[in-house]
Amino acid sequence: MVNRADVGVIGGSGFYSLLDDVTEVTVSTPYGPPSDVVSIGRVGSREVAFIPRHGRDHRFPPHRIPYRANLWALRSLGVRQVLAPSAVGSLRPEIGPGALVVPDQLVDRTSGRAQTYYDAGGVVHVPFADPYCPVGRAAAVAAGRAADWETVDGGTLVVIEGPRFSTRAESRWFTANGWTIVGMTGFPESVLARELAMCYTSLSLVTDHDAGVETGEGVTHEEVLAFFAANVTRMRALVTDVVGALPRDRACHCAKALDGLQLPFDLPR
Repeated sequence: MVNRADVGVIGGSGFYSLLDDVTEVTVSTPYGPPSDVVSIGRVGSREVAFIPRHGRDHRFPPHRIPYRANLWALRSLGVRQVLAPSAVGSLRPEIGPGALVVPDQLVDRTSGRAQTYYDAGGVVHVPFADPYCPVGRAAAVAAGRAADWETVDGGTLVVIEGPRFSTRAESRWFTANGWTIVGMTGFPESVLARELAMCYTSLSLVTDHDAGVETGEGVTHEEVLAFFAANVTRMRALVTDVVGALPRDRACHCAKALDGLQLPFDLPR
């Protein structure tokens, strides 16, 4: 029975068929249970752990996802590299539905989400100037272009609280600030991964233009789900390619994020 992995994928239910020879593992964490049982299987020559971000039955809205439990569970299973496919809205008229954006920056516009493991037992300041793994990003961009995706290398993901979409004024404000895409789940996933010295790479599929970019009534929940579902096979293939391109030995800044810091507890091995 396989109960260890070195790559983790946090995504939608359409990614279950990503894995071969699947074993389901129930993981307990100090932060409660993760979104669902963790599926571990093979992708090529790599052992990969998969967590459905919203739960199998999509019971967790973006602001209620147990983010801390999800990342802790992956780390406790051996995961050190995380891929995070998600649906996003575009804030740029030149980036339309179907584009793959691999962001290199983010802006947090959430509120009330537990976003750190280090909220007791002493002050721990973790560097986060560059939120995404440069090695994972390079692998994702290369895989996207090799698969003939319209691939955008870099950009800023602004993460909103949800579950509502942005107002038109908010969307225009995000665009005026020069930000690229908007989503609801990329934070605190990314910072929690950094606090556990894990690599984190966002694979952002544009499903629509946000409300302030175009005229009209704005996107609906059903439209986002339908567009992502129509592209999930292609996204699974992309994730498979990125997993195969990730190096087994890490030499990026993510792996050294906690060097020299005095942590209030031991990290899971």
